[in-house]
Amino acid sequence: MIGIISAMQDELAALLTIVTDQKKLVLGQRTYYQGKLNKQEVVLVFSNWGKVAAAITTTQLIAHFNPKEIIFTGVAGAIDPTLAIGDLVLANSLVQHDMDASPLFKKHEIPLIGKSSFTPPKNKLLQDCIAAFQASYFTHISKEEAKEFNIKLPTVVMGLIASGDQFISDVQTQNQLKNQLPNLSCVEMEGAAVAQVCEAYETPYQVIRIISDKANDNAPIDFPKFTQKIASKYAKGILEKYCN
Repeated sequence: MIGIISAMQDELAALLTIVTDQKKLVLGQRTYYQGKLNKQEVVLVFSNWGKVAAAITTTQLIAHFNPKEIIFTGVAGAIDPTLAIGDLVLANSLVQHDMDASPLFKKHEIPLIGKSSFTPPKNKLLQDCIAAFQASYFTHISKEEAKEFNIKLPTVVMGLIASGDQFISDVQTQNQLKNQLPNLSCVEMEGAAVAQVCEAYETPYQVIRIISDKANDNAPIDFPKFTQKIASKYAKGILEKYCN
């Protein structure tokens, strides 16, 4: 079984339409949708926003369903200036940018576990599925939808993702993050928490993020429209192939 998590319902809406034999189970005020994606057993759940919500959801998912791996997918704000709306970042490292227990520990280091970042295991199959999605992009996203958000053929990168309980929407905070984490690709609010829980339970994991904004003064966009029209179709296009 594969566990699939997203922070918002719209981010997985398209994927839910093709999951068969669905059963619902409510645990900890989350609804877990169990079923089949092609021939693969899956369970989908919306974590809600933030690191605590993501950690609760991931812990419950592992404890109750014992998935062989967990994939988190959703939107993020770009920090790397070369990234544009619609680009995709597959995490090769994750950090909690708001973790600071200094001077007892170094900034970003998680107290008592001796780690400041988390590294997902390599997953060539997922990388290949993302590449295939990129190659057939306009069979998943219409040119009209792409034009609405000024998306051309998206770039796919593997990079550092930072998580924190903060919506980054100003240049000053963005520049602070760039100075602290020079190789940072994007920011969001859940991925590093999912990673920490998965590593504690020795469960393989991946974090996929679609760039929805530039994490600056122009960051607010119509998120429901973007997640429904764009991000949801990324999740469907990539994970439908992954579960073949």
